[in-house]
Amino acid sequence: MVTQTKSIEELNPKDRLRGTVVKIMLAGVVVDIGLEVPGVVHISRIQREPVNRAEDVVKVGQEVDVWVRQVFPERKRIELTMIEPLGLEWREIKKGMVAEGRITRLEKYGAFVDIGAERPGLVHISELAHGFIDSPSDVVHEGDDVEVQVLSVNRRRKQIKLSMKALQEPPQKAAKKVEQVIVEDEGPEESVPTAMEAALRQAMERSQNGESKTNNKKSKKSSSINSELEEIFVRTLKQGQ
Repeated sequence: MVTQTKSIEELNPKDRLRGTVVKIMLAGVVVDIGLEVPGVVHISRIQREPVNRAEDVVKVGQEVDVWVRQVFPERKRIELTMIEPLGLEWREIKKGMVAEGRITRLEKYGAFVDIGAERPGLVHISELAHGFIDSPSDVVHEGDDVEVQVLSVNRRRKQIKLSMKALQEPPQKAAKKVEQVIVEDEGPEESVPTAMEAALRQAMERSQNGESKTNNKKSKKSSSINSELEEIFVRTLKQGQ
């Protein structure tokens, strides 16, 4: 998408512009992009293949697509490129960042994903999904659009390690099923005594029964004594008469 801007201060790196070649030099070309100052495309930025002479590739008056490389508002200078920039420069790729990409190749050990960098990143088979995976094709296919997270980046070796698993919810551990019997409330239920409770209860009953028998014996003995005393008292009264 071509950026519409009215001043040099509004330009940002990677902005795409449409311009007209107004001058060709040994070092490159000057492009009018509709601002107060034109932009400059270095000869090494005209195309990816080496260029010996700029006029062999472009002509004065030719309309071209250019992208902003650097802007220096205080110096009124705009550096452009005719080579479409990468979506992600090496300096922009950080550990932990999330990017969208497309599967470009599958191997036994994983899948390569184009995230807009100079080289595709690798999602190792162990990082495709949770759990065991026999083959990357069990999870993804070439051409699939995926979301990945950067695990590490080696700028010197130009290697990017990615993960799809890091952005997926881990599987929930299977919960143990516990059967619950729902009983309607019919009032308090008498608890079933344990063996020890039953033994204690029987012992207490025997003790109470023993005490009761003892009390009965005492009561009978006391009644007998009282009867004897009453008879003695009656005889004494008769003798006094």
